[in-house]
Amino acid sequence: MYAWPASEVPALPGQGRDLRIHDTATGGLITLDPGPVARIYVCGITPYDATHLGHAATYNAFDLVQRVWLDTKRQVHYVQNVTDIDDPLLERAARDDIDWVALAEKETALFREDMTALRMLPPKQYIGAVEAIPGIVPLVERLRDAGAAYELEGDVYFSVEADPHFGKVSGLDAAAMRLLSAERGGDPERPGKKNPLDPMLWMAAREGEPSWDGGSLGQGRPGWHIECVAIALDHLGMGFDVQGGGSDLAFPHHEMGASHAQALSGEFPFAQAYVHAGMVALDGEKMSKSKGNLVFVSKLRRDGVDPAAIRLALLSHHYRADWEWTDQVLQDALARLERWRAAVSRPDGPAADALVEEIREALANDLDAPAALTAVDRWAALQQEQGGSDEGAPGVVSRAVDALLGVAL
Repeated sequence: MYAWPASEVPALPGQGRDLRIHDTATGGLITLDPGPVARIYVCGITPYDATHLGHAATYNAFDLVQRVWLDTKRQVHYVQNVTDIDDPLLERAARDDIDWVALAEKETALFREDMTALRMLPPKQYIGAVEAIPGIVPLVERLRDAGAAYELEGDVYFSVEADPHFGKVSGLDAAAMRLLSAERGGDPERPGKKNPLDPMLWMAAREGEPSWDGGSLGQGRPGWHIECVAIALDHLGMGFDVQGGGSDLAFPHHEMGASHAQALSGEFPFAQAYVHAGMVALDGEKMSKSKGNLVFVSKLRRDGVDPAAIRLALLSHHYRADWEWTDQVLQDALARLERWRAAVSRPDGPAADALVEEIREALANDLDAPAALTAVDRWAALQQEQGGSDEGAPGVVSRAVDALLGVAL
């Protein structure tokens, strides 16, 4: 599966700072120290609907991670999946009387268009669950043969007891996990499971649903968590730098995935940091496909909203914060974009070297994009009020905003 075209990232003088970021597993800030190639895995979409602003906010956060690393003169190895076979996709296809493959391809194509418009840097590998199945099957067989998984009526479940580190990603107790498991795709009430929290690794073929050859597992399809584990291990290996996604993925998805990988490898941890973006609400409720309270990036674009303004709206909130989309959020972003473009359109302006360093410091401090925006606001206001004599300053600001914030002025 192919990703989307990369926008050029301007080179800046000097060098960025190492990233300090909030790690869900430890509950505090840690300083990441990747090698020459920083490795990041971000969980992708289940393509049964278009990209909404909750998606966009999440991918914007991890786009900033990449940009901070690139500014430190590192390379970035970014991997993202597409869950192009799952119950919600099949249910939506049945509801709309459309082939599930056609639905997945249509929505994935629209996602690519949205990511391109928003100037999100693409992953090096963009892997669908279906194309990953040949690599998933051997992992499930290994877990089963090692006693870390078991069969139940043809399905194969992972035993959470097989990983002594289970629970260290989310830090939740068993009762909270059980509630979230029921809400987020698990089946804690199924009779016969060794532990209510045990997640499915391989679902035996169901009548009327697609299935694949699972070798000794029989016909079926993979569970959600093992999909990402297989892709991440294949392309990044154990101990990569950042596992990313929305905060609703901390449990069960990232918790279970970490345990799968740790049981397979005997190594700990699966990722050096687990980084989670906050949720975006509309009319007082979290934006979600199940509730239908969505604002789509593609709809905003069709309505003529500049993608740079959409990105500025996302950047105006700290990535870990839960926040609400309103018309005022968009209007503020449009006004900010107009001010910034007016400021950099002049032939000269106030010196900008200190501003670049201020943006770098803000982003290195747990991706504090609102602080970076405020710094650019101050420079733009100074340009408006009194101008300056530095002929290169507007160009420096324009390149820095593009390189570090992904906003083209």
